[in-house]
Amino acid sequence: MTFAGSPERAEARLVPEAGYELDTFRVSGLPRRPGLAQAHAVLHALAAPAACERILAKRKPDVVLGAGGYVGGPVVLAAARRRIPAAVMEADAHLGLANRLAAPFARRVFLAYELPGREPPKYQVVGRPLPANARALPRADARAQLGLPADGPVLLVAGARAGAHSLNEFVVETFGASGPAVLHVSGERDYDALRARVSRPDYVLLPVLEGLGAAYGAADLALMRSGSTVWELAAAGKPAILVPYPFATADHQTKNARYFQSAGGAILLPETELGRAPEIVRSLLGDPRRLEEMGAAMLRVAKPDAADVIAEELMALARG
Repeated sequence: MTFAGSPERAEARLVPEAGYELDTFRVSGLPRRPGLAQAHAVLHALAAPAACERILAKRKPDVVLGAGGYVGGPVVLAAARRRIPAAVMEADAHLGLANRLAAPFARRVFLAYELPGREPPKYQVVGRPLPANARALPRADARAQLGLPADGPVLLVAGARAGAHSLNEFVVETFGASGPAVLHVSGERDYDALRARVSRPDYVLLPVLEGLGAAYGAADLALMRSGSTVWELAAAGKPAILVPYPFATADHQTKNARYFQSAGGAILLPETELGRAPEIVRSLLGDPRRLEEMGAAMLRVAKPDAADVIAEELMALARG
């Protein structure tokens, strides 16, 4: 297995670190506003399929998977030109522009959520593949590892690697001095500004965790964005208050959160209503039976075997 991607994105570091080979080509997202950046993005997009065809000619793969986003589209198009079976993967409750453009050239489209008009056999709802380090650790081990109290409720707050600034600010302001034990993974950007504002030993503030498996094992309740990590919460059976990023494309984080709220495992809290969060947190942490019911609901809709399902389908495409 080899990877293809941009030399300017996270894969340029993560793929070699994981021990895989990476072929790079120039591609970038399309800015909404006209200008020089948009012109460069269009030129890169026009040149990318030919660059990807050269990569495929060198690697000679039996099957190609586009993992979503603008990087995957040119590779899937190049695969179709060379008559190599291809698939694409969508992690959100909204088929993004790049995947909508790539889907006609793919034999399979793996969806995290059911989408109207996207029917089998081409479209398959499989959930989202989970990294191994996102699997929940045993509670006692996780709390000891993270320096959290062995007993009592723990609230998990986490955003992306860069962090969720408004969420970070709100949580430190609200719980930095008092409240339940907190595990707060702030992201690197805000960490230095936040750490001086935390004044109690049972509030553990970290810039990053390489995988949130220990965090999921340690916590009783999560207060998080509703990007692709919601599937990790579900697999861990972790009740959640989901605060969608309000500027996500097509408001897909709200759609993600609604799915888990309708299943009974989460509460959708718009960012404009963050002021309600302390009351909701205290109510849930004070009601172990409801937390247990919400956790069970998350497990019912979880799809922890998504990676295996996708791998089996890809092997079938390769054999076909």
